[in-house]
Formats: sequence, structure tokens, C-alpha cells
Amino acid sequence: MSTTAPGLRRTLFEPEHDAFRESVRAFFTKEALPHTVKWEAAGMVDRAYWKQAAAQGLVGFEVPEEFGGAGLKDFRFNAILDEEGVRLGVVGDGIALTNDMVLPYFLEYGTAEQHARWLPGITTGDTAIAVAMSEPGTGSDLRGIQSTARRVAGGWSVSGSKTFVTSGIQAQLVVVVAKIPADDGGGFGLFVVEEGMDGFERGRKLDKIGRRAQDTAELFFESVHVPDENVLGEVGSAMRYLTANLAQERLSMAIAAVASAERVVEIALEYSLERHAFGKPIGSFQANRFAIAELHTKAQIARAYIDRCLEAHCAGELSAADAAGAKFWTTELEWETLDRCLQLHGGYGYMEEYEIARRWRDSRVQRIYGGTNEIMREIVGRALGL
Repeated sequence: MSTTAPGLRRTLFEPEHDAFRESVRAFFTKEALPHTVKWEAAGMVDRAYWKQAAAQGLVGFEVPEEFGGAGLKDFRFNAILDEEGVRLGVVGDGIALTNDMVLPYFLEYGTAEQHARWLPGITTGDTAIAVAMSEPGTGSDLRGIQSTARRVAGGWSVSGSKTFVTSGIQAQLVVVVAKIPADDGGGFGLFVVEEGMDGFERGRKLDKIGRRAQDTAELFFESVHVPDENVLGEVGSAMRYLTANLAQERLSMAIAAVASAERVVEIALEYSLERHAFGKPIGSFQANRFAIAELHTKAQIARAYIDRCLEAHCAGELSAADAAGAKFWTTELEWETLDRCLQLHGGYGYMEEYEIARRWRDSRVQRIYGGTNEIMREIVGRALGL
């Protein structure tokens, strides 16, 4: 039984977006969902699938046509990929990571030569990419980064360690955020470290509570020589680049959070109609009926809010503070919805065989990564002049 909760009609998508959504749904259903158990056991998504997704046009479609992409700069397509992946329960975050979070650094700050060298492999799925920001001692405070890049003949010597790097085990290109000493100009830089460079070592594939099919790793850099041609953008300006791109990253997380909340309400609705207690459906009890009604309404409020944020982003009007607010509010709602709906399932909600259980454990990190929700509130508070 599949139940779709009623809601307001969305107005921001055109017919071409609807057609794209249907093709994405069909691809995920056929090529991703049957492999959920295998990918979670392996701790990463199979690279063959990644190349299939790229061949389907789902990876790097914003890349100019001359480098294999579609030259399509419309974040509504990104949103559709994010939403359908979440709604269907596709494991692994590689597509959103590439399209929404890492690729923009290459597109916006890469030179023509760098585009020609790297973008074709990204769009075919032959080259996996990652960004290494977080460090063992920094958390969400990016200005506390201790990894350094020192000027040497012909380039930079990058040293330090990173953690919580998504796609860190499989990535061939890693954008490393490093601090530049004052005597080399100061600030921060984006340095593209390539697989096989001397001094670049991969550490553990991290064992996480959730997101088990997501390849997450520790990375180590010991005097890695990064040539000048592997520097993205202007040396010293990386913090400005990160601030600009993190708004899109956080919007992507908010989009996923709302889709998650909506789907979980549907799961709870299905269960509350099928499961009986004391001779009647558990949804007929006022406590459960009111809880589902409230969560459904909150999800609809969040949907209208995020659709408006999506429109603003497509128009170039979404601020960092707006994105931070969207991220913390929607991910808090996602967690509230999942926790309450798991409770409604009783003991079955704690069983791995039930979809609600995996969604519950996978969602918890949403309030942590991309900047903790406490930091998001700080960003909003400062924007208000506090």
C-alpha cells in the first residue's frame, strides 16, 4: 500500500522539470534501490552505478557542453535529484555531493585549462571529487583550520589532516582547504590534490551510525606538492568562496530534509491505517491522529518555505543567513518528524527491516554536517545584528 498525503500544488516547476523527475525516479528505482543492502554492507556505492548515473545525464549537467555536460544552470533540476533520492530511499550521497557541493568550486573558480583537464572526467563519472574542509580539532569553525599550504618552487606544499570527508576513499580529486601563512600572503586557499600525489594518504573509512553506504574518510597530507595549476581561484580568497558556496550546500540539505519529512509522514500514515490495536487502526486514536496531522501541516509549511528559498537561489537572491536558517529549521523538523513517527511504530520502528528505522539513523547527521545547527543559528543571529 502506498499513501500520498494531500498538500498544496507546487508552482515552481515547468513541464521539462516534471519530465526530468519521472526519468530520475525510473532510474533510481531500477538501478539504485535493488542494491541498497549490498552498498550499505560495502560502506560505499559501486563505481559502476556512478558511471551509469553520469551516462544518464545526472552528474555534472551544469558543466558546459564542450566538456560533456548540458550547460544547464537551473538548481530546480538539482532539487529534483535531491528530492527523488530521498523520497525513494536511495543510499549514498554522491550525486548531491558532486552536483551541489563540490562541482561549483571547479566551475566557478577553475581556469579554462583546469576545466578542460578535469570536467570531462567528472561528467562521465570516471573522476570522483570531494572537498576536505573539516579537521579533527575544528568542527564547524572553518577559520580554525590548521592544515597549511606553504609556497615552494612551482607551487605549494600542503600538510595537515582532514576528517569526515565524503567520498574520501574513492575520490580522484580532493579540494583541500588550507591556511596560508602570513609570510606567503595569508588567508586560505583551495588546493586540488590528485590521487597518487606523494604525501597524500587515505586513512580509515569511518564507521558511522547512519549513512552506511556513504564513503566517509580521514585524509592525511604530508608535504604534498600541489603545483600552481592545481590551485582553484585566487590564493588567499578561499574563505569567501566557501561562504558563497555553502549557501547552496545548505539549501540542498534543507531540500532533502523537507522531502524526508514528507515521506516519513506518508510512511506513518500508511502504518497507522494498517496497524490495529484494541480492535481498530492506531491512527484512529486521537493522540496519533493529532500527531500525524501536526507533522503533515509542518511539512507543508516547510515545503512552501523551501520552495521560496529555491526560487530565490535560482534568482541569485538567497543570502548565507537565509540558507543557514533554512538548513537548521528544516533539519530540526525532519528529526522531530522521524523521531515521532518511529515512536508511532512502537518496537517495529526499532527494527532494521522497517524503512523508518534506516531513515531515522540516516537523518541524524543532517543537524551536524554542513555546519551544526548551533552554528546556523549563530549565522542568523549575527545577520540580525545581535
